[in-house]
Amino acid sequence: MADTQTTDAGRNILFGLYDDEEKLLDAVKAANADHLDIDEVYTPFPVHGLDPLLGLEESRLHQAGFVFGTIGCLFGFGFMTWVFTRDWPIIFGGKPYWSVPAFIPITFELTVLFASVGMVLVFYTICGLAPWAETRRLHDRITDDKFCIAFDATDLDNGAVDKLRDYFSKTGAESVHNKMVAA
Repeated sequence: MADTQTTDAGRNILFGLYDDEEKLLDAVKAANADHLDIDEVYTPFPVHGLDPLLGLEESRLHQAGFVFGTIGCLFGFGFMTWVFTRDWPIIFGGKPYWSVPAFIPITFELTVLFASVGMVLVFYTICGLAPWAETRRLHDRITDDKFCIAFDATDLDNGAVDKLRDYFSKTGAESVHNKMVAA
């Protein structure tokens, strides 16, 4: 295994791989009980009950959806108002130029379109999945069928690293790895 000396190249990550989400949950509980500072947990699918154990807050993605939906609603209604009252005022079937009930279906569809596309873009950007984002992969099987708990071992001495290795063996980690990642 690699030595845990601090270098300018980045951070030294010590991580363990688990086979099952129940083992992962038990390992996170054990880390919390031992007051270990978990850097990150990677899973191939959402694990129920993991967020409260890690102390994660509720996502604010719904707020972005509301903002994008409001923009879509105002854009749709405003554009139709401009088109049918200023740019191309035509009376359709005896309706007035500014017929609000006729605008509702298109306004609704643009609200849903802007909210959904906006939320996807924000989600991809936050999760590092945007085309311009550089992906950081610790191990090839983490997104396939393995669960991972990672610790930042950059500033730890050999005794603390040995304590983390003992923690991984005590909690049933299938394997333990070191990897240098860019800061």
